[in-house]
Amino acid sequence: MLPDSDVLIVGGGPTGLLLAGDLAAAGVSCTLLERRDGESNLTRAFGVHARTLELLDARGLARDLIATGVRVSGLGSFGLGFFRLPSRFPYLLITPQYETERILGTRARALGAEIAGGAEVVALRQDLEGVDLTVRDAGGGTYTRRARYVVGTDGVHSVVRRELGLPFPGRSAVRSVVICDVRLLHPPVDTVTARATGEGVVFTVPFGDGWHRVIAWNRRGQPPESAPVSLDEVRDIVRRVLGTDLGMHDPRWISRFHSDERQVPRYRDGRVFLAGDAAHVHSPAGGMGMNTGLQDAVNLGWKLTAAVKGWAPDGLLDTYHDERYPVGRRVLRTSGVILRGALLGPGALRFVRDALLAAASRSRWIARRMAGAVSGIDLAYAAPPGAHPLTGRRAPDIPLAGGTPRTLYRALRPGRFLLVVPPGADVDTARPGGWADRVDLAVAGGATRTVVLVRPDGYIAWADDDADPAGRAAAIRTALSAWCGPSADRVAH
Repeated sequence: MLPDSDVLIVGGGPTGLLLAGDLAAAGVSCTLLERRDGESNLTRAFGVHARTLELLDARGLARDLIATGVRVSGLGSFGLGFFRLPSRFPYLLITPQYETERILGTRARALGAEIAGGAEVVALRQDLEGVDLTVRDAGGGTYTRRARYVVGTDGVHSVVRRELGLPFPGRSAVRSVVICDVRLLHPPVDTVTARATGEGVVFTVPFGDGWHRVIAWNRRGQPPESAPVSLDEVRDIVRRVLGTDLGMHDPRWISRFHSDERQVPRYRDGRVFLAGDAAHVHSPAGGMGMNTGLQDAVNLGWKLTAAVKGWAPDGLLDTYHDERYPVGRRVLRTSGVILRGALLGPGALRFVRDALLAAASRSRWIARRMAGAVSGIDLAYAAPPGAHPLTGRRAPDIPLAGGTPRTLYRALRPGRFLLVVPPGADVDTARPGGWADRVDLAVAGGATRTVVLVRPDGYIAWADDDADPAGRAAAIRTALSAWCGPSADRVAH
């Protein structure tokens, strides 16, 4: 049976939609299967961090998404000051999840990705050549779709993960959290309010359109998730923690949930990959969940493209797990620390917590490191022994010399590698040559002698300080061969 698509994506949340757009932009045929039918109205995830905005900017999407939300320079209650970040987006963007999905979905469709609603995957089988999915349609009938690769982005209850037989070890982090979107007669003075007392925990944030997200947890009682939740229950918790219920009214969405901390042991199984909540879930503290999933998609997209087009170096697809699993583990731990700090019980411990956070916020170095960890700006991938110190690190959005685009991330918009050379370098010796189909060339704007090869996901694949033209040319050819596969005249397209 021949493949219907190069890649089938299961799950139409932000992670799946971004991946579909990236693959379609690279000319990879892909279909996204989503059991829901119609546009999403989900608002569960609402924070977009600086690193994610940089990656969206590399796709021409950041400006439109920023226009839908509210910028928050920090979360003082957690000692986080994003305004110190070395990024063009030194803030947390607050915007409903449905806005993120709308923008990503519009891009994916415009680039040619097929997005099939009302398509529920119920079974999976893979062989050496591809993967078959059994899909149930809205009428209850079933059919089969086949692809060279499948990516499960279908959330915490992932069918793809279940069909692979992979465990999802972990534990419950917090139970019976109530969450709602409401209007407030008396909004808090601070843009973001987070308070933890002996009564419970309350978090409020505005969406900028008159609606506010309110998250509350009652320290004195946690009903089961199945218990009904009313606005009166939310009002009661908020009143006891903040001293006022803020005049909340007209809820458009209200729910009770529990938060788990879990991670699948491997993100790849043969021709099947897991990303987003299908691979890792953790507490909402710090707002890192959706961001981590989007960054999974960015990491995986160009690697699948390389495999489909036949130029992937040996082992490239394995680096998805090698790079993203440690990130998921770190996010799980970081969000867990934030959550447990917020839920501290005895008053003495809360006093110590508040004193430590106040001290951290006064230390520029500590505050910067905390913000870098939560925002993803300081994320780096492991580099091989002896590699240049820049290898594996995030590439800053440096200015480029002359012409357009004028910044590095705008130069990444074609979704290719970018070879950045110093001003005045012998550009002819640096040209990608046989790799011109997957590598672009740019000249750095500023005083530097370092040559840098930037991956399509905005991380540095290789760097070198050799100023000798012959040595530089040889080193560039070696790096391109290692990261970008054989030159074009040796690739069967």
